[in-house]
Amino acid sequence: MILMDKNKFIKRSIEIACENVKNNTGGPFGALIIKNNQIIAEGANLVTATNDPTAHAEIVAIRKACEKLNSFQLTDCYIFSSCEPCPMCLSAIYWARPAGVFYAAVAADASKVGFDDSFIYKELDLEKGQRSIQMQKIENIPIEEVLKPFEMWDESVNRTKY
Repeated sequence: MILMDKNKFIKRSIEIACENVKNNTGGPFGALIIKNNQIIAEGANLVTATNDPTAHAEIVAIRKACEKLNSFQLTDCYIFSSCEPCPMCLSAIYWARPAGVFYAAVAADASKVGFDDSFIYKELDLEKGQRSIQMQKIENIPIEEVLKPFEMWDESVNRTKY
């Protein structure tokens, strides 16, 4: 698919971010999802408005687009974001599998006003036991119980592949 007007879409993502700041409903981030050169979903950062740390603009837009398309994948869609996606949003983007992502500001721009995700990237490079939030596997559960959900999934005829 050829995108007709990338500038129009990226400008709209910035407008969403500005509206969000003006209305004091969340952080300075906006995103939208495009399919067939049409906006199918928009999202603004709603973390503080909803007390939901996952309510970043890209995730809000992804949720809306998936609901509208009745799909958990954004095949043939493009994401436009007012800023380079953070690690969480980047992970969600990979799970949603859009055709591409366009963004305006870079992570360093966001960092200058207090949105610094560099520590997350550093944490991911550390061994699990060295991270500031400890990740510990519980080892006293019999292996059968640990693997049971995966075994059930593997045997299910009703599962949806993703």
